[in-house]
Amino acid sequence: MSAHVPLETEIKLPISHLEALRERLVASGFRETVPMQEETSILWDRAGELRARGEAIRVRSFAGQTRLTWKGPRLEDARFKVRPEEETGVEDRRALEAILGALGLAPCFEMTKQRAVMQRSGLVACLDRTPFGTYLELEGDREIIQQAVSELGLEGIPPETRSYPALFEAWRQGR
Repeated sequence: MSAHVPLETEIKLPISHLEALRERLVASGFRETVPMQEETSILWDRAGELRARGEAIRVRSFAGQTRLTWKGPRLEDARFKVRPEEETGVEDRRALEAILGALGLAPCFEMTKQRAVMQRSGLVACLDRTPFGTYLELEGDREIIQQAVSELGLEGIPPETRSYPALFEAWRQGR
């Protein structure tokens, strides 16, 4: 692995009133860049090898695009989710899936949610509707994220530290 792999830093907060939060985001300078629509993510693995190492290969379809993402093992942090991440656009999903299969990877987990994306300088906000709740994800620099959490009046909400795959898995198992 290259020493220069970018780190993804984000916080995920459960929210109860999506439209009220959207209004606060706009009042705080966010603009919607992708309206609410379906997002499908499929994780690929080789007999659980990547998962055992804390890694993931994801093929995501969202907003008319397909993206391939590698996520490295999570770094220790009590509040933020921080992990190495590399991502690229995919021109031909069928070809990508053939390549992944040729490498011995197979689809192992699929999840679908509704997502809208909003942005302001240095920060991305994703509003997510899932079968088990609604969430705000803020991605960017820790200090900028924390400033936005304060501006939005969300300081008292404990962050959800589990990943979406873990949340989907728990929901499917009835926990």
